[in-house]
Amino acid sequence: MLKKQIGYLTLFTVSIAIILTLIYEFDWFTIHPNVMMFVRWIVGAVLTLNAIVRKNLTTWILTCLILGVFVGLDFPEVAKAMQPLSQGFIKLVKTIVGPILFATLVFGIAGHSDLKSVGRMAWKSMLYFFLATSCAIFIGLIVINLTKAGVGVDVANMPHEELPKMSALTDSDAKALSHIDESVHGLYKFNAFVRDTFPENIVKSVYENKVLQIVIFGVLFGIGLALVEEKKRKPLVDFTESLSEAMFKFTNLVMMFAPIGVGAAMAYTVGHLGADILKNLFMLLGSLYLALFAFLGLVLLPVALFLKVPVKKFIQAIKEPVSIAFATTSSDAALPKAMSAMEKFGVPRKIVSFVIPTGYSFNLDGTSLYLSLASIFVAQAAGIELTIGQQLLIAFTLMITSKGVAAVPRASLIVLIATADQFGLPTFVIAAILGIDELMDMARTSVNVIGNCLATVVVAKWEGEFDEEAPFREDTSES
Repeated sequence: MLKKQIGYLTLFTVSIAIILTLIYEFDWFTIHPNVMMFVRWIVGAVLTLNAIVRKNLTTWILTCLILGVFVGLDFPEVAKAMQPLSQGFIKLVKTIVGPILFATLVFGIAGHSDLKSVGRMAWKSMLYFFLATSCAIFIGLIVINLTKAGVGVDVANMPHEELPKMSALTDSDAKALSHIDESVHGLYKFNAFVRDTFPENIVKSVYENKVLQIVIFGVLFGIGLALVEEKKRKPLVDFTESLSEAMFKFTNLVMMFAPIGVGAAMAYTVGHLGADILKNLFMLLGSLYLALFAFLGLVLLPVALFLKVPVKKFIQAIKEPVSIAFATTSSDAALPKAMSAMEKFGVPRKIVSFVIPTGYSFNLDGTSLYLSLASIFVAQAAGIELTIGQQLLIAFTLMITSKGVAAVPRASLIVLIATADQFGLPTFVIAAILGIDELMDMARTSVNVIGNCLATVVVAKWEGEFDEEAPFREDTSES
């Protein structure tokens, strides 16, 4: 009963706060800023009380996310000083990624000794990834051409920040490219990408968080172990099973720190950029969010409905990893929780441990959509007219070059900068939109996580191994 009463109080308080915020923002009536600050913290107190009563990790994450916004608005300097907490949370989560990928992959392959199923999973996953990212790219192109968000942009008044001092190519690759004909540069870059998927040192790959390299090593090691006779294979298989179970429990412990890490990340974002940043590039932000919602509604939702996935239960299962991805702008931060949630949802561990990590390099739906949209926005802002053919060429170049991009904040900007240089688009416009990249990264990273979670269900259904009863057997939203 108390939980229900607190819920009504929370709904009433938030509704009043939203109404007052609209009145204040549109200046319908004069409201003193101190009054709005008081309202915000009343809402914060009520949300905190609601989280205490509900004792739910997701509720705490969302509550701290909102409290982080309030701290960023009212105490921006304090908010900036909270950044180390968010960085610490992401560092803590990254300690999980290498061991959990290795253990689950090796156990999933060697534990079942069915090498044919690994090959089937691989080609089915890649086919689905290609179709999903292609749809995302086309939706991005359609939306930006309809909204024309970059047309008429006053670039001089946009917030400028220094571009990341990184290159999409290593120095040795750049030197090699200077000695070969430009006609084969694309082939060289593709081959360089293939080369970089192979680890030279697995410890180094884990240290540098190279997800795809860990996956390649885990798959090859698992296949090798599966070929070993049962007596010698069993100890290592048992070890990887124990390690994977321990890492999932370790994930649950780390996620207890998630509300603090998420709140600190949001506080820093708002305190660093300011709330008014939304007004500077409203059309670009609106176009991105519109395109991402269109992708969710026109691509992912029909796929889920066609496969008879229980959508409501699926949303409950992914809300924690998605909220973590949204606040931290890092897919890595959400990876352990996403894997755990999908396994509870009814997807076998061997499929989860293969599809999600591989998807982090090949199924970045949100990032692919953003790159196609942002590249055309840059051209529009600079007054460059592009034909449909040129736009498609840029978009599919981005789709290829974005593969293998680390699932870390702002990594997609490096790809965008490199591609802009290649097609003669001005990078100073990218420097201008860098100021709001954090806000866009929240949405595209969330869609990346949603897309990869759904991909595990698609492959599991395709393989005939999805546990249809699991979503209804337990509450997958609980940790």
